[in-house]
Amino acid sequence: MNKLHIKKGDTVVLNVGSYANKFTKPGTPKTGKVLEVSPKEGKVIVEGLNMVTKHVKPRKQGETGGIVKAEGAIPACKVSLYCPKCGKGVRTHVKMDGDKKTRVCAKCGNEI
Repeated sequence: MNKLHIKKGDTVVLNVGSYANKFTKPGTPKTGKVLEVSPKEGKVIVEGLNMVTKHVKPRKQGETGGIVKAEGAIPACKVSLYCPKCGKGVRTHVKMDGDKKTRVCAKCGNEI
């Protein structure tokens, strides 16, 4: 199993690529909350980013089909953790408090 730097529930920022260009205005970072993490594939699903359309057929009588929008997977290397103090995506370090590990911002030292 592969290890990722992002966990479920983290707030992340899009770094580069077509995902960032498609959903943001120039100069404004697009942030979102991580809904799912797939370490085996190295991908994450972020709330409100990389929206894809699915054509859904009705499976039962009385159920409606149609076009549904859902979040698509994004490679984990294209997102970074968001530091509220710095206001941008940052790298992290691990700080040990006894037996407890906490992630801290590499730039300002703020706990994430």
